[in-house]
Amino acid sequence: MIKLGVNSVLFKSFSFAEAAAAIARCGYDGVEISAIQGMCEHLDLSRWQEQKDELQAIVKENGLKFLSMEVASLDEERLTLAFEAGAAIGIPIINVGPGGKTGSKEDLAVSIEKLTQLSEKAASYGVTLCVKAHVGNAIDNTPTTLAAMDAISSSAFGIDMDPSHIHRSGENAEEALPAVLGRVKHVHIRDCKGREQGPGPIELQACGRGDIDLFGYCKAMVDGGYDGPVVLEVIGAGPDHTIDQVSIVAAESYGYLNACLKKLGGR
Repeated sequence: MIKLGVNSVLFKSFSFAEAAAAIARCGYDGVEISAIQGMCEHLDLSRWQEQKDELQAIVKENGLKFLSMEVASLDEERLTLAFEAGAAIGIPIINVGPGGKTGSKEDLAVSIEKLTQLSEKAASYGVTLCVKAHVGNAIDNTPTTLAAMDAISSSAFGIDMDPSHIHRSGENAEEALPAVLGRVKHVHIRDCKGREQGPGPIELQACGRGDIDLFGYCKAMVDGGYDGPVVLEVIGAGPDHTIDQVSIVAAESYGYLNACLKKLGGR
């Protein structure tokens, strides 16, 4: 069964305890904890040992599971801490961006080399490293994703397939997914209006509000046998957003995704 979760970055103005409680009330199965330096560090990798027991207790109290962790950075020192924390806390997937610039063959080669080395290190800790195509980065669409898949053989490497970035790269995500699904181990999901560079205000990132064929995307997941986590990743929430406002985005997205996946037999 596909598990639904929320990246805690949506609740970056609130404590992890507040985020987990709200995520649970919305009906989700689990949470992706944000460890994104400079944006949201519900998990502070410099002191993860101090946080370990508290974070595990919060998740357990709310009936959730840790589905993943988002680090974003490809910095080896930081990711080594993430792998250590993931193994100790029980977070199976570590998500990163590819870095580099779109259209640069040199940057793509560097990104793939880094991901190859880091995947080998992830394997030694018993966790999985996932990367997603990201608008503006070296891996930004299906062809560059396939290049990384072809070059990296480690079983500890996977694709985090985010339909909003694929959509904004000019592809139709529901048509692009089958080509990479064999290596997809995590899905970040949100909606967006148009194909502009930014994802838009948080309200329009709620699943079902935008222009992405997310029902078709869910169908492609289910038809292809995907049974990993699907995590709502909404960015742009700020101190002016109340916990009710961000919770509404999470709840609306849960209702949409849960209904789609139940209709399709994925939940």
